[in-house]
Amino acid sequence: MSIFKKNIKVSSEEELINLAKKNSKYFTPIYNQYHEQIFRFVYQRMKNQDDAADVTSQVFLNALLNLNKYEFRGFPFSSWLYRIAINEVNQHYRKTNNKRFVNVEDANIKDIIEESGADFDEEKREKLLQALASLNQEKVMLIELRFFEKRAFKEIAQVLNITENNAKVKTYRVLEEMKKRMIN
Repeated sequence: MSIFKKNIKVSSEEELINLAKKNSKYFTPIYNQYHEQIFRFVYQRMKNQDDAADVTSQVFLNALLNLNKYEFRGFPFSSWLYRIAINEVNQHYRKTNNKRFVNVEDANIKDIIEESGADFDEEKREKLLQALASLNQEKVMLIELRFFEKRAFKEIAQVLNITENNAKVKTYRVLEEMKKRMIN
């Protein structure tokens, strides 16, 4: 990553974050780099754009205010932002007492059905949507991160603060559970 800011060349994300920790004006390139990605992640879980924009703003405000707590551990900075986003989405739903919402695209549904070993058809699509609606928050998050966000298990583990192996096991267990519901 080459970012030029006031004649300072930054060659890595870690270096940019360290600059931003010292001076908040260097947070702007971080915001620009990740805003759209985090907004899409949040919007995927919200009913409208206004709520998604508000929650996304809160994500970046919290990231800026807590940047000194961030430690580089070999994972993309986006993993830390996703964790903040998950917490903010959950907090939004707790505050508003609304039921969780998941925007689902047919391409993602098709991927899940094919991953579970079944052929895609309209009946399986409807059953899968019903199965998704019945899952608890943690299970939905695993499916969202893996199939909607196309995240690697290593990054899912970082976002959810679990081991990579645990992320794999839990994801495949959820797929098995959903497969059983699609068959019935």
